[in-house]
Amino acid sequence: MKMTWFQPRGPKLTLDQQERLAALKQPAPIGPVALTKQRMVVLDLETTGLHLKRDLVISIGAVVIENGAIDFSQQFECTLNRQVKVTESVLIHGIAPSELARGLPPAEALLSFMEFAGDSVILAFHAPFDQRMLARALKKDLGFTLKNAFLDVADLAPMLFSHAMIHRGGLDHWLDYFHIDIPQRHHAAADAMATAQIALILMNRARRMGLESMDDLAHRLRCWQRSRKAALHSF
Repeated sequence: MKMTWFQPRGPKLTLDQQERLAALKQPAPIGPVALTKQRMVVLDLETTGLHLKRDLVISIGAVVIENGAIDFSQQFECTLNRQVKVTESVLIHGIAPSELARGLPPAEALLSFMEFAGDSVILAFHAPFDQRMLARALKKDLGFTLKNAFLDVADLAPMLFSHAMIHRGGLDHWLDYFHIDIPQRHHAAADAMATAQIALILMNRARRMGLESMDDLAHRLRCWQRSRKAALHSF
């Protein structure tokens, strides 16, 4: 009887990629770690659009906050090799088709980012979008399940600076409010740095408000999000 080898479903990874994937740190839930001691990865993704099930990640930018400061020696920037049409979204990001063609294969780019992120808490502006887009890409291209905890800077900012009266502001609104000048926008690495600068201000504010640990901050954020959701539903 002729035998055939079983071919497992899922993405085809090299042996090196499989070993690196298996070696990734397993993140723990947010716990009683001091804000100044927690390594945080501030993430920004550029995508072909805003459709969670159709659009693709085309660029990843990230920077690290550690020991209460932005660590400029720990930055990540990567363009993914994607065969996509030149859409308005791609034009906004300033990523030319030739740059996408020179990008890293998606599996390699995503694996490299997860090695950079490690077991850190991830911050992003409008984090649910980045979290879902990253999780879908990781599952499709690596067969990997994203487990890192995420915190949304877009919610932390109005929670901690309620007197700013910026309830549904975008990244630019908060950059203006904090007088942060970012010469380049709509680029993953630049937007990650912009978000990191805002996040650093937020962490300092949280400590002044008596929120010393990550779980203190996360608990306050969950309560604030529930209150805001209840208030919106009451109208």
